Amino acid sequence: MGYRLAVIPLAILFLLFSVFLSKEVSAMAALQITSSAFQNNGNIPRQYTCDGKDINPPLTIEKCPQGTKSLALICDDPDAPGGGWVHWVIWNIDPNVKEIKEDTVPAGAVEGMNDFKKRQYGGPCPHTGTHRYFFKVYALDTMLDISPNAQKAALEQAMKGHILAQGQAVGLYKRE
Repeated sequence: MGYRLAVIPLAILFLLFSVFLSKEVSAMAALQITSSAFQNNGNIPRQYTCDGKDINPPLTIEKCPQGTKSLALICDDPDAPGGGWVHWVIWNIDPNVKEIKEDTVPAGAVEGMNDFKKRQYGGPCPHTGTHRYFFKVYALDTMLDISPNAQKAALEQAMKGHILAQGQAVGLYKRE
């Protein structure tokens, strides 16, 4: 009988934790990023790559949670030699921005340093094979005060503890 009485509070505690965890997961999954130029897990058109105009594709951001003070965006390629390559780092995007048009940076946003050593978008340019390009957006509860020369690691460090939600879209590219 004592064993059963001890199990009931543990079951209740587990149930409460599960409800809390599911709310956290659904909040983190709420933010959406899409592109009218390519489907999720679809091919990125040539014009947005080093083989074309090398401009950023149009991106749409939806379902920002309440309390969002700014957005941040990271575009990287985990399939690049050496464990990855950063193509775009941008933060302090106004949360009212619903679309980043092609070849533009939202007013007031800050572009950080990519792995091309430039403060701008650098399109896909894989040496071999098909690579995946992750466009990751983060809703933050603050504006970030970091150097415009900051790279991905510094941005990720500055975002710690401030992420309300995140989303991602993946594009593919293989050079001809």
